[in-house]
Amino acid sequence: MSYIGRGIDQIDNISTLDNLSFNGSDATFNLTQNSVAFVPVSADALQIQIDGVIQSGNYTCSGSQVTFDFTPSGSSVCNGIRHFGVGLLTTVSDGAVTEAKIGSGAVTSSKIASGVILSRSNANPLIINGSMDISQRYGTTATTITEGYSLDRWEFVEDTDGSATVGQTATVPTGKGFAKSLDVQVTGTDSSISASQDVRIVQKFEGQDLQVLKYGTSDAEKVTLSFHVKSSTTGTYSATLRHTNTSGTAYVNSLTFSISSANTWEQKVLVFNGNTAQDIRNTNTEGLRLEIYLAVGSNFTSGGGANANSWTTGNTNRASASNVNLMTSTDNDFFLTGVQMEVGEYTSSTIPPFQHESYGDNFLRCQRYCQQFNHDATGGNETQVGIGWAYNSSSIYGFKDLVIPMRTQPTMSSLSGTNYYRTHNNNTAQTFNQIGFNASSTKSFWIFNAGTFSGLATNQIRTVEIVNANGYVRADAEL
Repeated sequence: MSYIGRGIDQIDNISTLDNLSFNGSDATFNLTQNSVAFVPVSADALQIQIDGVIQSGNYTCSGSQVTFDFTPSGSSVCNGIRHFGVGLLTTVSDGAVTEAKIGSGAVTSSKIASGVILSRSNANPLIINGSMDISQRYGTTATTITEGYSLDRWEFVEDTDGSATVGQTATVPTGKGFAKSLDVQVTGTDSSISASQDVRIVQKFEGQDLQVLKYGTSDAEKVTLSFHVKSSTTGTYSATLRHTNTSGTAYVNSLTFSISSANTWEQKVLVFNGNTAQDIRNTNTEGLRLEIYLAVGSNFTSGGGANANSWTTGNTNRASASNVNLMTSTDNDFFLTGVQMEVGEYTSSTIPPFQHESYGDNFLRCQRYCQQFNHDATGGNETQVGIGWAYNSSSIYGFKDLVIPMRTQPTMSSLSGTNYYRTHNNNTAQTFNQIGFNASSTKSFWIFNAGTFSGLATNQIRTVEIVNANGYVRADAEL
């Protein structure tokens, strides 16, 4: 015969008490053992049988007395009372269950409260550089941009009659673990945004990285967007998701958020419904983008569907008609950091913590889209960006492997400047103004400068170097 708990030979603290006598009028009785008062450890430690029925949950104990919540009949018979000592039928004290007492495999997911153990469908953050730590192109320098990338993975579009700079700053919310933010500063005003104009911050995603959202199926996931924001301009802003399906049609879903207090960091949490009707194309091209609107014209708001949390085609529901216009004053600014996008629905109290990556991991993910080689004086007075040879007396070929394979064949560029670069061999060097490129692949690029030099020895091995702090070579494979 099997037993739960200790073996029967180990049960040595069961006590048999004197039977009770009932008179039909009393409900409280004295507990004794061999006519001596007996105090049980608790009511749960007693097993009382009356008229052949074991009583349960219908009596309490105080000291050596037991009180029933009914009055036993005078003809009732107490068939026996047993007391089970500590460790048998007693209630387990709070905090008394140790790890050793939990059987292997005894705790299943159905027994764990939702949210106690964090489980993400994605191993890495869906947003790349949401901490704003990586800024290969401009470092911390605020730069006027009309349409282009500023901090890594973050595109800035300023299509108004005004102007703005965007840059990396150390202005961050306190106690959140962030060191950098994206900073937009208005430098030229436009108080009346025309119908086709807008200002927005954008991140684009490869479609193959977002199949976890299961769009186009009945299981399409909701997406929770969270970010920290500060601005001098209070009011309504728009955050929009825009995804492209296999056939190339774009669908938009726009929600609004409000900045309540000027110049104060606030966290915003928005939940976007999944699109059960349309998929996200499964390629290395753009499958989805996030847009945050700082100003917007009526061409993007006239549909009136913003904040409906539904997916529509076209551009007329990309933002709210109530969106603020940040461009009204050169005193206006907008700071953004801690951007995260989670699979599933969360609130401000349940949103998982921001996934803080190491700087190296974050940088490496950014380099799939941009690799910039700058002058680095820490190792000397030059930075090598290629090994090549003299094609003839006035031209050189060279090549360089990229750090990691890029998303697609990159567009190559270098900054032109007097004597920014040089080619070197055997202590002889010739400087030049700009590096030219012959070809590139996802893994390497070729340098070709024709007719730039004089007196080179054909087939001579030569290095190609950046010797000016402003010089760079950039491989760009952004979406």
